[in-house]
Amino acid sequence: MIDNFDNEFFGIGIQNGKTPQNLGVLWRTAQNMGASFIFTIGNRYAKQACDTHNAVKAMPYFHYDTFNDFFKHLPKGAMLVGVEKASEAEALETFKHPKRCVYLLGAEDHGLSKKAIEKSHFLVQFTSELSINVAVAGSIIMYDRGIDKPRFIKAE
Repeated sequence: MIDNFDNEFFGIGIQNGKTPQNLGVLWRTAQNMGASFIFTIGNRYAKQACDTHNAVKAMPYFHYDTFNDFFKHLPKGAMLVGVEKASEAEALETFKHPKRCVYLLGAEDHGLSKKAIEKSHFLVQFTSELSINVAVAGSIIMYDRGIDKPRFIKAE
């Protein structure tokens, strides 16, 4: 896929999050790491004590009842990056983040839905023997986006 937009942004969210506490931690990290927006698919967000910065009020928050509704409303030019431990997923260590993208994480117990995996423009994973907390996984993805390594898919 080629990314030919000049400006960059990213959003991050969870599909069918298992525990509300994970959302608060992810939102706080998203605000600190420069996310443009946050979202949930399925289970709704509820105010969490661990979101001490109240990120849900500080940045755009979207909720979608279904994956189809979410996918239909992806921002123009944004590529969907599914985060999933799967054989077809690219290693985060070599992944080139799109300038405009939306990172989608699944719950620890079920991961992403089959439809989310199929519709993702990219699947990415990082080295981990077992699954990890979804807020930690999202934090690793956002940190990797911000570090100094070969960046972004360039228009040809």
